[in-house]
Amino acid sequence: MQYEIYGTSMPVVECKLMQGETLQCQAGAMKYMDADVEMKTGVQGGLGGFVKRRMMGEKGFLNFYSATRSGQRVALGHTYPGKIVPVDVGTVDYICQKRAFLAAESDVELDIVFQKKLGAGFFGGEGFIMQKLKGRGTAFLEIDGETVEMQLAAGEKIKVETGALAFMESTVGFDVEMVKGMSNFLFGGEGLFLTTLTGPGKIWLQTMSIQTLAGELYPYLPSSKKN
Repeated sequence: MQYEIYGTSMPVVECKLMQGETLQCQAGAMKYMDADVEMKTGVQGGLGGFVKRRMMGEKGFLNFYSATRSGQRVALGHTYPGKIVPVDVGTVDYICQKRAFLAAESDVELDIVFQKKLGAGFFGGEGFIMQKLKGRGTAFLEIDGETVEMQLAAGEKIKVETGALAFMESTVGFDVEMVKGMSNFLFGGEGLFLTTLTGPGKIWLQTMSIQTLAGELYPYLPSSKKN
């Protein structure tokens, strides 16, 4: 499969499929496709896969696009302002926030990850339930805002706001710890907990989460007055 990403803040990825190749993607992501592409809606992993996707807040079904002859295009669009980031699944697995998956080749498997530590599970917000990409092939992830990439050495730690973590290699450790100091918690604006990431491995951070954007816009939205 060949692909090209077009655009900046609201990008699309155009995938060119060879005959017999299949692309799986989120329902509603397709923007245009050539005539010799067949679409089927289904579930990866049967009933278990359906349940896992619902637990992650995703639609239970995926769309599968298959080329009946070579050179056929399928274009997929971003849901909100941000970036589309391609990753090569195979030599390493990836852990990503639960809404990050956009599309992947058919040999990429989607799984669910629960954080094992109590702190990460109950206080991590976005980090409680995450997606795992495994298998082999190219996958495309949706990132809010701009993207910052970092390579962490073995044992190297970095603290990030939980919603800023877009995805990471599965070798990276993940935990949540409390912000020290009552004044920091009350007036710092960063919340009570921060995510601690520990290398080795690569991480991708996002400069804006859709939840933060929604929270900032909410006061400016019109509201209906009750009689």
